[in-house]
Amino acid sequence: MRVLLGIILGAILTVGAAYIYDSHNALAAQNAPGSTAKTLVNWDIAATEWQRIADRARAEWVRIAG
Repeated sequence: MRVLLGIILGAILTVGAAYIYDSHNALAAQNAPGSTAKTLVNWDIAATEWQRIADRARAEWVRIAG
């Protein structure tokens, strides 16, 4: 149980740190137009993939429960 909790907590911390880093770099890039600050994650693609995974999980749940 501790291992599973550690894996979940590690994933949450990793995604959270990437989001904070990207948010900070986005603000820095807006304030300095010549800045070459890049984000770690393409959040549009991540949102699309998350939606696809959620839709598939929902469809599988309906299949199993139905």
